Amino acid sequence: MLKQKKFLMALLLIFTMIFFAACNKDTASNETDKKTDGGKSEENVEIEFWTMQLSPTFDDYINGVISDFEAENPNIKVKWVDVPWADMEKKILAAVASKTAPDVANLNPQFAAKLAELDALVDMDKAVPDDVQKEYFEGVWKSNTFDGKTFGIPWYLSSQVTMYNSKIFEQAGLDPEKAPATFEELGEVAKQIKEKTGKYAFFPPLDGSHLLEALVMMGVDLTNKDMTKAAFNTKEGVAAVQYFVDMYKNDLIPREVLTEGHAKAIDMYNAGQLAILASGPQFLNQVKENAPEILEATKSAPQITGKTGKKNTAAMNLVVPKQSKHQDAAVKFSIFITNAENQVKFDKIVPILPSIETALDDPFFNELPENATPIDKARIVSASELKESEVLVPPMKNYEDLKTSINEAVQAAMLGEITAKKAIEQAEQKWNEILAQ
Repeated sequence: MLKQKKFLMALLLIFTMIFFAACNKDTASNETDKKTDGGKSEENVEIEFWTMQLSPTFDDYINGVISDFEAENPNIKVKWVDVPWADMEKKILAAVASKTAPDVANLNPQFAAKLAELDALVDMDKAVPDDVQKEYFEGVWKSNTFDGKTFGIPWYLSSQVTMYNSKIFEQAGLDPEKAPATFEELGEVAKQIKEKTGKYAFFPPLDGSHLLEALVMMGVDLTNKDMTKAAFNTKEGVAAVQYFVDMYKNDLIPREVLTEGHAKAIDMYNAGQLAILASGPQFLNQVKENAPEILEATKSAPQITGKTGKKNTAAMNLVVPKQSKHQDAAVKFSIFITNAENQVKFDKIVPILPSIETALDDPFFNELPENATPIDKARIVSASELKESEVLVPPMKNYEDLKTSINEAVQAAMLGEITAKKAIEQAEQKWNEILAQ
């Protein structure tokens, strides 16, 4: 049981994602850039690869990939450094500031953009061959673009799924085989579930990037094309905010949405107080651990979206700092660990998705096993929508300040302190100030 709990904790840490992961380096004190035999490199080098709290749960996998890579590249050694979750941000920033950055680092797009803004990362459009670039999902590759440069190679993805308690749907007189597909349908389902059962249909997490992703799905542009001004002060923007205001005022979403985030949604789903859990399939492992009877009643459907039909995916990437003295070796390793074969191996250990399009051809992603569990079914749904999913919120300067300002404005409207229109205007003013910095 202890081992299982440690594994589940590792899954949580991987998918709280939208933070960063990463690596550090104090390598290369005795490196010699010698070239022989017509320019072919004969130097023995060591590159340092940081991850975020993947050890010891994934030791066998990571060490196996490193061994395979070193066997193919006998002149390159990989030193794996696993960094505690809580230390990652300050450690990677300190490493860059002190010029001891790792050769390869695992980061999410928003955090990597902070380093890209400093021009601290290798441009992968130049470092990675065109034919290799085309192997990755186009939309995910483009999500790593900042100021016209691609700062990272996509590693693993998570695509949201609508997981719902079919028993609550039955109790509310709803079809247990049909989940809402749009926010409009979700509003009607929420009313019926509340009226018939007294329970809530869903918990819209207003922390992280969730609110911004919902706005994009609803047809709202966040900024103009060059990201110099806010673009959400439109009738679509006001309507999107009004949607959440109305849901809150009519008691169709829990009061806790203003003070708590995604973790609370999982707790309520486990307790049978919430009908729908909009999340990555990996979180069903928590349901399995804490509420097996709820898992048994869980069915899965594609993620809920707006009139645009857009669906979101979250990405984790590999970046190579310019400080690396072995950039070619670092890029080569990044391409190797993210190739289709290695990604499929990783995906079979932890419920994540590959960033290489051909990896989805593996039966693991499109064929249900015998005696398929709700987790198996959620994986198939998630994989099936990946080709039409994208990272909806692009890397932006001062992203944390932008996100906080609009979240606070929308929450003020939900509390009745200001109107939805005023919330949009207030957020627009703040965004323009931040984007002008």
